[in-house]
Amino acid sequence: MSAELSLIVSEFETEEQADSYDRWFRAKVQTSLDDPHPNVPHDQVMADLRALIESKRNKLNAG
Repeated sequence: MSAELSLIVSEFETEEQADSYDRWFRAKVQTSLDDPHPNVPHDQVMADLRALIESKRNKLNAG
């Protein structure tokens, strides 16, 4: 059984809040698109995070 979400319901109380969030979000996306740093492949990010988690887990278990 799947519930359908209403397109009328908004997470924001006012139109001003929705517009403010939209401007903030679009600015964040544009900043990311304009960033000159090289992209890091998803697989590399996940491997780095797994290694970090494992390292933290090992330190927690050792101490």
